[in-house]
Amino acid sequence: MLVVSTIVTAASLEDDFLKLREAFRVGDAAKLALYAPRFQRHALAPYAEYYQIRLYLETTSVDSIQAFLQRHQGSLIGDKLRGDWLRVLGKRQQWTLFAEEYPKLINKDEGLICYALQLRLASKDKEVIEEARSLWFTEKDMPDSCTPVFSQLIANQKLSHEDIWFRIRLALEAGNTGVARQVSRYLPGNHELNAQKLNEASKNPLRYLEKFQGSYSNRADREIVLFALGRLLRSEINQAYVHWLKIRNHFPPTDQSFFMSSLAYRAALKQDDRALDWFIQAVDKHPYPLSEAKHAWMGRVALRKGNWNHVLQIIDNMPDNMQKMDVWRYWKARALLKNGELGEANAILAPLSNEHSYYGQMAKEELGVMMSSPAANYHPSSQEIHAMQQNPGIQRALALYQFNQRIEAAREWVWTIRNFTDEQLIAAAEVAFRHGIYDRAINTAIQTVSQHNFNLRYLAPYRDQMREVLKHQELDEAFVYGLIRQESRFLADVKSTAGAMGLMQLMPATAKWVAGKLGMQQFQNHLVTDINTNLRLGTYYLKHVLSLFDNQPLLAAAAYNAGPGRAKQWRDPEKPLEGAIYAETIPFNETRDYVKVVLNNSVYYANNFGHQNIPPLRQRLGVVAPKPQ
Repeated sequence: MLVVSTIVTAASLEDDFLKLREAFRVGDAAKLALYAPRFQRHALAPYAEYYQIRLYLETTSVDSIQAFLQRHQGSLIGDKLRGDWLRVLGKRQQWTLFAEEYPKLINKDEGLICYALQLRLASKDKEVIEEARSLWFTEKDMPDSCTPVFSQLIANQKLSHEDIWFRIRLALEAGNTGVARQVSRYLPGNHELNAQKLNEASKNPLRYLEKFQGSYSNRADREIVLFALGRLLRSEINQAYVHWLKIRNHFPPTDQSFFMSSLAYRAALKQDDRALDWFIQAVDKHPYPLSEAKHAWMGRVALRKGNWNHVLQIIDNMPDNMQKMDVWRYWKARALLKNGELGEANAILAPLSNEHSYYGQMAKEELGVMMSSPAANYHPSSQEIHAMQQNPGIQRALALYQFNQRIEAAREWVWTIRNFTDEQLIAAAEVAFRHGIYDRAINTAIQTVSQHNFNLRYLAPYRDQMREVLKHQELDEAFVYGLIRQESRFLADVKSTAGAMGLMQLMPATAKWVAGKLGMQQFQNHLVTDINTNLRLGTYYLKHVLSLFDNQPLLAAAAYNAGPGRAKQWRDPEKPLEGAIYAETIPFNETRDYVKVVLNNSVYYANNFGHQNIPPLRQRLGVVAPKPQ
């Protein structure tokens, strides 16, 4: 009876918390007052208190708010209320209190940053101009608190007409026509974008271009033409290019550069052989600034072409922040090796090889170092684990996980561990593991810098069930684990926004098809979250895609994530491709990252499992045969 009573109490408390949250959401003060006392001695008491004070924040006394902040100093919920209060203070322009509280805030959003910028502009802070300007250059709609900041910059000629057009173009490239229209209002009236023309260009770009009735001498009209061409490039590269050749002389050189870079970018995503030449034309004369995405794809098409001199030149012309990324450090080293510059290449590869990542492992192998046992795992003591379990933030996160409030639980967890030492991170990861919160265990363990625990980084739950399943499919256990780690972080009941479910993230149609192949009678979709069922279905499908691609893990991983048709389509039509280059030039961001992580995971799992004759990562990537004609 004691066990039953405990279960009922826990279930009842979870229900009470949901009712408490809902009462806050709808502004029901009476229900808040009813349910809040039930959490008085619970780990989530600060949430109940927050809901109550937040409901009346605009009329609550300063003393009451500051008392709450003092009680919950250093907590996520305290920082959240301080942010809420600062929004009220900024809106009311109560700058003295705002100036006192803002420096104490950790999580600063753009709306609050702009309130702070308003204050600093008023106080003639000399450093504020560049900070305010940096917020301007975005394709997104910005909070209302930013409008006075931008208006003042424009009035003081700290944002030029060219800066305004640059943001308009960013917004149009992203398809945010409403933002572009709004931003264009900062221009003189005859330059403001025409809403009807924008709408027509968005709906039917080809028709708009063919029936263009504006004036090429008007910049707003030219900008809408470039927008229509950009829309057309998404589906019909050749049509857009042919039309461009007819009208390009109406555009200044920088606009021609902008269009050619957009043409090259879209061609690169379609793996069109002309992309590199078009990129070169775009940057040849009067170049328009390339976005980071265009810089990256210029590098990728040069890789796919095997033009290593261009790879080196392109990387050297990337912004500094991109050149520091592990991906471009690795490929620069490879390009240097191709040019025989061994010393300079090794100077890049040596520090990169110390990083526990895909490119770190690739760098190791370039230096002739195969995967070896990582440094001894750090194992937290029982005292460290006990102390971590008593941490108030960890307790709040665990309580939220117990109530199935995963989003809030993850926020609480991330906040709590943000300043942890390596030893504390590993202890926290161990606590998460013991509570079955495998995603937090992995995501916490991978943050360590010097001390590591690779068993926590590469968790391997469900091995008994897995061994039984693998007997039937003859799959590499390390590869399967590497895939599951990336798919679901071993959360059996997780469901993606696209509808994929369970450990191996199976889409309903795929699960149904495999169930039929396995002869599973009366299969129902909800069974996909059952661990044994999911492993049976997922490993069958993985074996299926492996067989489609001659047991190449790289292509199978790409097919598992994006579909077999796309994995085939991404091969070169004429020549074999080094697997690493095939992976690097996958057009889908998610799939490109996915295959690299999965294959790198499999190397670590093979090592952790003590497998013999572990294939290096380069071998797992292999060589991808040409696309059949």
